[in-house]
Parts: sequence; structure tokens; C-alpha cells
Amino acid sequence: MSKKTAILGATTNPARYAYLAAERLSAHNHEIIPIGIKKGTVFGQEILDLRQKPDITGIDTVTMYIGPQNQREWEDYIISLNPKRIIFNPGAENPSLAHKASENNIETINACTLVMLGNGLY
Repeated sequence: MSKKTAILGATTNPARYAYLAAERLSAHNHEIIPIGIKKGTVFGQEILDLRQKPDITGIDTVTMYIGPQNQREWEDYIISLNPKRIIFNPGAENPSLAHKASENNIETINACTLVMLGNGLY
């Protein structure tokens, strides 16, 4: 089952985990919505400008590739996407945002999207 996934911290840099996540999610036939501050295209999808807080509906999963120190100004926006879950990848863990998410009935997971895809747990 395809899970529409917003990739926060999306990048065109193939050395970054956010890029690898976009590649593997696409390979697993999950619709990706890359969102970041860098312009470009990843796997046929234009990176949406996070600063414009793009209005997106139907998000199943937000996978975080932004460090907690840079998440604060986007917390309300992330919650407003109303995803079913947020995956905090290694280095993106944020107890404050996780608490806020759980108050809004959003599941939070401290895990690696790449590992979850590899293990069939995505």
C-alpha cells in the first residue's frame, strides 16, 4: 500500500540520507512530497519551499531530516499537515515535537526510514 510521504529536509545531494530516502521511497512506489529550503528536483518531484509552508493534503507520513534545533519554527506547520505519523530519523529526534504530535493523535517513531523500508516495516 502506497503511503504519501513528505520528506522534510529534502535535497538534491546524493550523499544525504534525505536523498536516499526519496530514492528508496520512490522505488517502493510511495508517493513522495519533497519539502526543503534548497531548490531542485528529486526523482521527478520538485522540492517545495518549506518557507512557503505549502498546503498539502493526504499525507500519511512525515519523515524528518531536519535537526531538532531547526524544527521549532516549522512545528505548527508539520502538525497542520495532519499526517498519520512522523518518523524522526537519527539526529532529528525531538521530544517536544513528538509530544505536540501525540496531543494531535499523530503517531511518532524514532527510527530510520531507510531501515524501515529495508525491513518491510514502513
